[in-house]
Amino acid sequence: MFMGNEVISPADVGKHYDEQSPIGDELRDGQLHMWYWYDEDDGAPLTEAVHRISRKVTGTMGLRAGEHVLDAGCGPGATAVYLADTFGVQVTGITVSAFELKKAKSRAAAAGVSDMVRFQYGDYTELTYPDESFDAVLALESLQNAPDPRQVFKEFFRVLRPGGRVSFSDFSLESSSDPQRVAKFMASLKLHTLPTLAEWLDHARSAGFEIEEYTQCGPRVFGRKAKYLKAAMGRRQEVATKFGEDAVAGFSQSHLGFFAPRKHQIGYVIVSARKPRR
Repeated sequence: MFMGNEVISPADVGKHYDEQSPIGDELRDGQLHMWYWYDEDDGAPLTEAVHRISRKVTGTMGLRAGEHVLDAGCGPGATAVYLADTFGVQVTGITVSAFELKKAKSRAAAAGVSDMVRFQYGDYTELTYPDESFDAVLALESLQNAPDPRQVFKEFFRVLRPGGRVSFSDFSLESSSDPQRVAKFMASLKLHTLPTLAEWLDHARSAGFEIEEYTQCGPRVFGRKAKYLKAAMGRRQEVATKFGEDAVAGFSQSHLGFFAPRKHQIGYVIVSARKPRR
């Protein structure tokens, strides 16, 4: 596990996303997570490449109509809306970002699913929900900001009903060579730790979960960062017109560290696990 130099508080994480999410929301249509391109010749637009991750991760959950899902770190709400619309599930989304909370509520209302989706300010390290409140938990690139992922998995385990599932995706450390590049990557995302795949699995198991499925698809995710840059630059003028040149310049500057690592250094893991039935 690669460790950062400081523990980032929920308030700091919220401020980070308040600053980064508006332009990210614009570029990725409400889904702030990573992309998935099969190869360099894959012509899918950025929004489709990002939605592939949504489908790939949520597809491991085996959702059934009427179930209740906790979207832990819901971003601007597009994934929660997708879950409600596609699977007929109830979704509670939580975030520590005021911007994301407002945007998510607006997105759900515009999609006509406000009766199925609710969004709340919430810290996943100290959930306010009673034991066994949910059938499934989704953490789509949100665990990366946890000071202690083990504590978060304990909370997920507590709020899940017996037989409930957790599915998460996040970055993983694939090579500790050239640690300065990795440190820049972590600083840009406000990461305290960067676990390996084996460490992610151990974190879930230590909370009591049984691992049922996992994959490491970094070459098609972080490994396609050049395709993201090309797609984002293609929309630069459009985004600058809406947000201003200074905002776009600041957004670009803050992401320089994200692109610092070599392709082989940063992986992307997708894991699905279950709380044992009694």
